Amino acid sequence: MNNNDIAEVKIPSEELLNGINAVIFDLDGTLIDSMWMWKQIDIDYLASKGKPFPPNLQDTISGMSFSETAVYFKETFGIEDDLDTIKKCWNDMAWEMYSTRVTLKEGALEFLKYLKERGIKTGIATSNSNELAFMVTKRLGIDAYIDEIHTACEVEKGKPSPDIYLFVAETLGVDPSECLVFEDVLRGVIAGLRAGMRVCAFYDPASAYEDEEKREAANCYLHSFKELI
Repeated sequence: MNNNDIAEVKIPSEELLNGINAVIFDLDGTLIDSMWMWKQIDIDYLASKGKPFPPNLQDTISGMSFSETAVYFKETFGIEDDLDTIKKCWNDMAWEMYSTRVTLKEGALEFLKYLKERGIKTGIATSNSNELAFMVTKRLGIDAYIDEIHTACEVEKGKPSPDIYLFVAETLGVDPSECLVFEDVLRGVIAGLRAGMRVCAFYDPASAYEDEEKREAANCYLHSFKELI
C-alpha cells in the first residue's frame, strides 16, 4: 500500500452518506458472514489433490476474481483439471453451506431497507462466482434491495484493480465520486479508492489481521451496519 491508496479525508459515520447516490457492497465478509468457510474449502480442496495448504494462502488470493483464483491454484499447485472443472468443484463444495449456513451480517437487511427508502441505488461487486452470489442474496431475502450484482470475472482484473467497482457504478448510472463502497479486505478497500469512490472498511474476523491498515486506508471504519441506522 502506498500513499495513493490512502483516503485523504476521514469521515464520521453520521456523515458517510452525504452526497452519495449509490452504495456498492462487497459480498463475502461484508454483507454476508461467509469468509469462515472459504479457508476450509481451500484446505479440503487441496487435500483432495494431495497438496499441502500454505498458511498465507488466504492473504495471497484476497481480492482475486473467482477465475483468477482458479488460474492461481492451477499454476501454483499443478492442478491437472481445467479451469471450469476447478471452479465447478468449488461451487459444489460451497453450495450447501451457502444454501443452509451462511447468514447476513448484523444490520445488513435494515441498512438495505434504509437505502431503498431514501432512493439510494445499491450494487454488489464480488470476487465470488455469479451462481453463488445470486443464490445467496435470494435465499437471504436481500435481492429485492439490490439493483445490480456483478462479479470480478466480468472485468479484466480483480481487486485491488478498480475495474469491478467502476463497472458496477456504470451499470447503476452513477458517477464514481457519488458512490460509497463497503469492503472487508484491504485489497478491496484499495480497489474502491482507486475507483475514486468513498470507502468504508468493514470488520470481519477473517481479515482482522489487517484492520490497522484498513483503518488507515479507508474514509471510515465500521463493525456493524447498525452504526449507520
